[in-house]
Amino acid sequence: MELLEKKIEEDKVTLVRQGISMGMDYEKYRDLVHHLVDTKQTTGLPQSEANIEYTQLNDRRMKRWDKTFRLPETVAQKVSNIPSRLKFLVLTESWCGDAAHSMPIMNKIAETNPNMEFKVLLRDENPELMDAFLTNGSRSIPKLVVFDADLNEIIAEWGPRPSIATQMANDFKATHGTFTPAFKQDLQVWYNKNKGEDILNDLVGLLPLE
Repeated sequence: MELLEKKIEEDKVTLVRQGISMGMDYEKYRDLVHHLVDTKQTTGLPQSEANIEYTQLNDRRMKRWDKTFRLPETVAQKVSNIPSRLKFLVLTESWCGDAAHSMPIMNKIAETNPNMEFKVLLRDENPELMDAFLTNGSRSIPKLVVFDADLNEIIAEWGPRPSIATQMANDFKATHGTFTPAFKQDLQVWYNKNKGEDILNDLVGLLPLE
């Protein structure tokens, strides 16, 4: 059993290393989303009107977060002092509303330390990697993997939502069976009111801070 678990972990490390080498940086991803908005397209299939509209909405959300979010000075100092070469690899799609809130914060963290690197891959183009990091058996996104290049180890996973939003979603689904448009709107309101605090706390908690 231990040998099997070791083999599974080694395979995941190989997939993550490959993903990092193939991934686009955050700026390139933002350029991609801008282009999709201009051409009225979305990543992934199907090219539905709903997903195209979500992509347009998410472009505005990310633009707002990119412009307004700042790491608290105490957090920035701790992150900047991490000596490890950490790689953030996130699986996403342009239509994903949760990703639009969390990815700008991931990027702000990575920008704080020159030892860190942030790479983005599209879920539907990387099914083998996605299937190695399922959430309760589901291809939920965004999915963040934190890889320590010095240790050659996966040190953390995160996604698809911050802890408070995850509890909200779990409670609603347990009661109603599925997410309604009204709940999805309530979740977006929560993200805006929370101002990224829960996402930041979750992400910083994954890091090897001294």
